[in-house]
Amino acid sequence: MKILIVEDDADLREIIVRSLEKERYIVAEAPDYKTALYKVEDYDYDCILLDIMLPDGNGLDLLKEFHDIGKHPNVIILSAKDSIEDKVAGLDLGADDYLPKPFHLAELHARIKSLLRRNHREGKKLVQYGNIEINPDDYKVTVNGKELELNRKEYDILFYFMSRPGRLVNKNTLAESVWGDHIDQVDNFDFIYAQIKNLRKHLKEAGATPELKAVYGFGYKFVVE
Repeated sequence: MKILIVEDDADLREIIVRSLEKERYIVAEAPDYKTALYKVEDYDYDCILLDIMLPDGNGLDLLKEFHDIGKHPNVIILSAKDSIEDKVAGLDLGADDYLPKPFHLAELHARIKSLLRRNHREGKKLVQYGNIEINPDDYKVTVNGKELELNRKEYDILFYFMSRPGRLVNKNTLAESVWGDHIDQVDNFDFIYAQIKNLRKHLKEAGATPELKAVYGFGYKFVVE
């Protein structure tokens, strides 16, 4: 899962980044309004943590701009302005949650997990497709009830497709979601192909019914034949 932190306080931003990376999220940063808008225009995120008071603009105006450019990300507002007016305005503009500063990192993590579960998995704790089941809380993967051992990136790729069964996924989109924003600067995708090849092998050996199909010239689709 890929998260963007829009926060001008460098110390707080670093603390949040480190805590989320420990939870195995892919994390991007924006210290101001302009950078955040640029990133959301160019990349997609599963969740955005948005501060209201930015040095070059207001986070609520930024939230409105996201929708104006056709982007509708999951947003948790983080703000020291703990007022009813700001909460209502943020929710009316499409924010999903509001967490006043200061906050405990444990609560932030819980809010993110709850939001992603609600919007990506219809409120379900487990992710299931075919005979594969994933528990995101402990990164456990089972096939027919038997645990499957995967490395970090193999798991991330599988979770990405398990959250989007049957959907055609462009290889660039997959790369950005699993490896981060600046993956478009690499010369080739050989390292991605290697991880996918290994994941396919593990799934086949475990007897998984869903298959990761290559769609020539575009990307991949995770389907049950």
